[in-house]
Amino acid sequence: QNEGRPPQKPLWLGTYLVRKSHLFFIIKSVSIIYFKRIFIAIMAATTKEFYDPDENLQKLCDFLRSSEGPAVREAIEMDKRVYYIKGEKLVNFLVEPKKGSKWPKELPRFKSRPDAIAVCKELCNRQYMHRSEKVGKGELEVSRVRDFDESAYFTWIYEGNKKFSHLMTTMLIIGFLCCTCFPIWPNFLKVFVWYMSVSLLIFIFFLVTFRGLLFLFIWIIGYECWFLPNLFDESLGFFESFVPLLSIEKTKDGQLVYRMGVAVAFFSFCYWAVTQPSEFDGFVKGQGDFIKDLYAGTLLSDMSQKDKENIDKPRMPSLEDLLKKLDSEDEEEKELSEEEAVESLLDNLVEDEEYIIGDEE
Repeated sequence: QNEGRPPQKPLWLGTYLVRKSHLFFIIKSVSIIYFKRIFIAIMAATTKEFYDPDENLQKLCDFLRSSEGPAVREAIEMDKRVYYIKGEKLVNFLVEPKKGSKWPKELPRFKSRPDAIAVCKELCNRQYMHRSEKVGKGELEVSRVRDFDESAYFTWIYEGNKKFSHLMTTMLIIGFLCCTCFPIWPNFLKVFVWYMSVSLLIFIFFLVTFRGLLFLFIWIIGYECWFLPNLFDESLGFFESFVPLLSIEKTKDGQLVYRMGVAVAFFSFCYWAVTQPSEFDGFVKGQGDFIKDLYAGTLLSDMSQKDKENIDKPRMPSLEDLLKKLDSEDEEEKELSEEEAVESLLDNLVEDEEYIIGDEE
């Protein structure tokens, strides 16, 4: 019956092979894990040793403070505008940078959170940043605790690369010198600056008016709506002043009477503007003429055209003016000489009278 069949292996041999394969798999897995941990420990030690010198740590700070680094917020601390970040976000960025950021090739990457936390502690110890506490909206104060904690906030002391700051300072000085030399500018540049100034002034006026009217219309309904609500917030930066574009909130209770009073006054003014077209049209025409005169530079009507053209030229006295000045000085000298003559005559009379009285005695 067993003819033509392959010889079967003993049962104990199959069990031995299965156990041997399992043992080989276990040994292999343990070896991989062990060597992986050794590799991570070596890399961690290498990363930590790399950031020990201040030069390498400063390179890391330059990267963190650049546009490729983590997002930071602005606040006021000790009457100074500062940038701060939460410790957890900083550690998360070091372990796994945000998408689109290019990690510098000369800086090693962090493989684990403990390595990133250790470097963050070094940043605090070497005073690249310090721990802060929130005391209000957009306000911070220096914390008495110095240790690094992921749940705390940390303010940057290191301001990053100064090349851009130095460039802007140089541009500011050059701009100031150019402004002081305004009298010797060419005429077309003066006209250009005049038009730009007037246009900016009119734009700001209409922007403020539009924001106020928009707020008034919607506030009467029962909501507070602001276009560019942070536009005049001095505690924010330039770009943050334009965010958000629009904010809408419900008005507080108890303002119904005020809203009704403002609504009556506003619609009464609109009714007057519609029913009295002659007066309102005159007002509109006057404003249009004012803007035209503003752009044309004809508001200084008490000055002649020659004075306007020569307003920046140095004024040299003419020969006629010099002669008049000399004549006036001669007249003043003559007047003074006459007064001196009268005084001397009076003195002589007093002396003669005293002499006569002395003789009589």
